[in-house]
Order: sequence, then structure tokens, then C-alpha cells
Amino acid sequence: MASQSDLERQIEHLMQCKPLPEAEVKALCEQARSILIEEWNVQPVKCPVTVCGDIHGQFYDLVELFRIGGNAPDTNYLFMGDYVDRGYYSVETVSLLVALKVPPRIAFFSWTAALGKILTADNLRKRHIVLVSWCCMCKADGESVEHLLLHCSFAKELWDLLFVMFGVHWVMPHSVLELFACWPRRLGSLHRSVLWRAAPHCLMWCIWKERNARLFEGSEKSVVELKLQFMRSFAGYGFYDECLRKYGNANVWKYFTDLFDYLPLTALIESQIFCLHGGLSPSLDTLDNIRALDRIQEVPHEGPMCDLLWSDPDDRCGWGISPRGAGYTFGQDIASQFNHNNGLTLISRAHQLVMEGYNWCQDKNVVTVFSAPNYCYRCGNMAAILEIGENMEQNFLQFDPAPRQVEPDTTRRTPDYFL
Repeated sequence: MASQSDLERQIEHLMQCKPLPEAEVKALCEQARSILIEEWNVQPVKCPVTVCGDIHGQFYDLVELFRIGGNAPDTNYLFMGDYVDRGYYSVETVSLLVALKVPPRIAFFSWTAALGKILTADNLRKRHIVLVSWCCMCKADGESVEHLLLHCSFAKELWDLLFVMFGVHWVMPHSVLELFACWPRRLGSLHRSVLWRAAPHCLMWCIWKERNARLFEGSEKSVVELKLQFMRSFAGYGFYDECLRKYGNANVWKYFTDLFDYLPLTALIESQIFCLHGGLSPSLDTLDNIRALDRIQEVPHEGPMCDLLWSDPDDRCGWGISPRGAGYTFGQDIASQFNHNNGLTLISRAHQLVMEGYNWCQDKNVVTVFSAPNYCYRCGNMAAILEIGENMEQNFLQFDPAPRQVEPDTTRRTPDYFL
């Protein structure tokens, strides 16, 4: 697992529009895959969140998007697909989005632990699920959140190691919540402070992974092995053509395209706003139909998965044959019925160039959001993002292209049929 400091360095590097070394891309994709495989076909999303449409490898416009909408992770973003192709910087664009996806997983775990809600034995028992009745690390006490992460003899060994590394004397508080409340944000230099802030997240995640390996895989590391693993993780803490041009081989292209197979198909904001890349499918009447799909595969050339990524809304009622050669067109009656059947207020999708950056259609049952301004560097369109507030209020932010940078040397031409 890459450390928090590694990820911060990678993000800083990528924000300068510099591609990562191939080995780091591979590790980043592997880490992201372990996150995505646990997400759902219809991924639930909480408010507030900012919804974004196509990016298409226009890196500097993505940076402008973050300037307008707020930096991640301070702002929670939902991107609806089409991260690569057309623009000059697909590698840097998708690398940055993947790097930004990875850190919140550990932070979310820490937050859940602080609330006492990770699924330790005592919490599972409250749900009438009994796996073990003791801590599978020390085998000497019951497994509560506080015991496992703070007071177990294995945990104490790791915390003692951490405090020795930083030259800190520390009295361990009773709870994870108290630990985060009193954990200093700065400790010496900026670099040292960054490592210090990441330390408790990294340490508790290391314990949790070892606990799960013991419980579900039957493998055990000794205290020494666990210390070494923690120190390693903490101290370390046209897309095809572009990959060939920037790396000299297709390995990076394969890492990312394999990762794309694990992306959720759709998202659902507060059970009300349904987000997806393309549109609806005649084979999928309900969200439960979508939840039942086997998504971890290359997208088929036809069928319901293909439809979700390729379909478009249309002025005509009913279903129609898509001029794209994949998916369908669907009318207002279809969108209205789908929203009614599933208790939805809105379908938010991307996939189509709209000149103002967003476009309401089908009696406001559907909105298209497009976040690549001056698409292909020649279309003259604005871009937009959709902010969904804590009370589900909706606000569109429109923006123009970022100032043009020096274009990379390339002989690639964007085919007209991609527009």
C-alpha cells in the first residue's frame, strides 16, 4: 500500500502535468482496484457533492475545474466518465483522478473507527453475527474498536514504534475519537508534519488489514513482520497512443484499462439523483436490475451494461436506435417512468457535448453535464459542474477553458466522428 506521503508527492507531481513513472502507475492502479472492487454497481453517494461530466484528457481544464469547484478532498467529486482520449494529457488526467480517489479510503476507515462503527467482533455481535469472541491479534481479550486499534498488545507495539520514530512521548487515550481530537497537526518541518498527520491513519489501516487476513484468510504475521510492513507502507507512504509515446510501451494503457473494468456503473445521490455516463436501457427498469449486473468485465458491445454507457436522451418518445451504433435513444416518457418507478427526482448524465456546459431536457427529468471546455481545443463550448448541497439544492458552475499551454509534440489527429 502506498503511504499518504507517497500519494501527496504523486498528486503534487501530477498537478504539474508530469506523468508518474510506470511502476508507480501500476501500484496506484492496484491500490485503486482494491477500493473499486468493494464499491457497488449503483454506488451510494452522500451530499454535499459536485457532479462532473466528460474531461477527455484536457488536464489544464481539470485543474481549472478544481479551482472553480474547490480542491479535493475538501470538495467531494463525482466524475461520470470519459476521463481520457481527445485531449493531449490523458495519462496525467486519469493518473491524477485515480491518485485523488485513493487517499479518502483510509481517511474514511479512520473516521468510521472514530465513530466506533467498524465491524469488529463486538459490533458484529450487535447485528447477531458471531465470527469470533476474542481479539484475533492478541487472543487475550474481546475485540472492540478501542482494544483492536489502540490497546491490543500488537497495536501497542506499533504505536510504540511510531512514537520512537518521531521522538514523541505519548499517553494513549481511551478511544480513537479522543486520539484524533488531541493529535497535533504540526510536528517540526512541513515534510515531518505531513508524515505525522498520516501516521495514525496508516497504522490503524495496517492493523485492520492484518486482522482481516487472520480472520478470513488464515494467515498471520508476527509482531516483527507487522512492524516491517507498517514501516514499508509508511515510509514509502488516443489514450493508447499517448501511453506508447510517453512510456515507450503499452503497459500503462493496460493498467488503466484493466482498472476501468472495476469502476461502478452508476451512482445514486441520497437515493434521489441517479448519475451515470450515458443513459437508460430497455432491459433495466429498476435500480435493482442494475445492482444485479456483473460489471467487472470489459464492457460488452451490446446489452444493458453497454446501454448505460452509450444511450442518449431524445426528443421523440419511446426507445429508438442510437446513431452511435451502441445503446439506444430514450424519450421523456421513458425517463419519467424510470424516475417514478425508482423514486428519483433527476437523472444526471454526461456523454454529450452541450454548448453551455449543461442542458436540461425531457421536462427536467434529465440533465446533461459536460466538463471539457472548448472540447478538442476547437468547439468553443463552455463547461459546467453541478453542485449538490447538503439540502439537495442544485447549483451549476460554468467555466471557460484554462489558458492554453504549450501543446505537446504529437502527430495524432482527433477524428471528426468522435464529436
